Amino acid sequence: MTTNESHVDPAAFLEHLRAFRYREVTMALATLSVIAGSIVFFPGVEGMTSGLQSDVSTEILALFVGVAILAGAIKGMIGFGYALIATPIFASVIDPTLAVVVLAIPPWMLNMFQVGETDTGLAFVREEWVLLALAIAGAIVGVAVLDAVETGPLVPFLIGVIVFGYVLFQLGQGFVTVEKAHHPVAMSVAGALEGFLLAVANLGPLLPAYFHTFERDTERYIGGLSMVLGAIFTVRILQMALFTDLMTPYRLWLGSVIAVVTLVGLFVGTYLRRLEIDERRFNWFVIALLFVISLNIFRQTIPALFL
Repeated sequence: MTTNESHVDPAAFLEHLRAFRYREVTMALATLSVIAGSIVFFPGVEGMTSGLQSDVSTEILALFVGVAILAGAIKGMIGFGYALIATPIFASVIDPTLAVVVLAIPPWMLNMFQVGETDTGLAFVREEWVLLALAIAGAIVGVAVLDAVETGPLVPFLIGVIVFGYVLFQLGQGFVTVEKAHHPVAMSVAGALEGFLLAVANLGPLLPAYFHTFERDTERYIGGLSMVLGAIFTVRILQMALFTDLMTPYRLWLGSVIAVVTLVGLFVGTYLRRLEIDERRFNWFVIALLFVISLNIFRQTIPALFL
């Protein structure tokens, strides 16, 4: 698996941005949106930790920054993993519902950035509109469930089981990859479940696992996945802000600040992805990452459910 243009040309980027090229405009808008949110919704120095509902030390804040950068770098490299890494760690320190809501902002920015960076546009929408529609529907139902029901650790635990099962499947089969296989019904069902799980628990491994198995074109793999996830997170944020009490101005600010920090990791990961990457190493990296994520989810949920 190879990608091109690992060298970043700022002058060319600015030239294309001034010409309102889709790719550069999308990337710029995604970045500027979270920068603006971190400024507009700033609660003041005294209110910076007021909405966390827990005692957060300087060390914990430093951990949050490090996790955000690492998760952003992994997202930039392989197209998914940010929420899967960040959510269990954040939820172990702050209120889990708060973590799910706040961590909707950075993935939105990351996915919209990668939609532009991979130049994924209307062609993908025309080809996969059923997938997008069902993913959005799943997200709407998921937000309603999150607002009305206290799901506790059960949903994350089930997601951990799915991730762990997928790891065992891939290892047992020697990394199954089906070149550009297209199964509209299966992919659309995976998209609907992805939207629901992301809304309820901010953890959604199903669609990345599907794309990893059935789509090996790197730019389409990452760009298409980002298009679907970007649509899901857009609907989630709008629904939480307009129709529930989940997305407050403070949470918008905190999510935007985390997203700004995440940009550092995203830029690093995007650069690494544009270098030549061996296909088998890529597969091992994805599977190892999912294995660690599943163990972390089990570490957080098993004591609460069974002990």
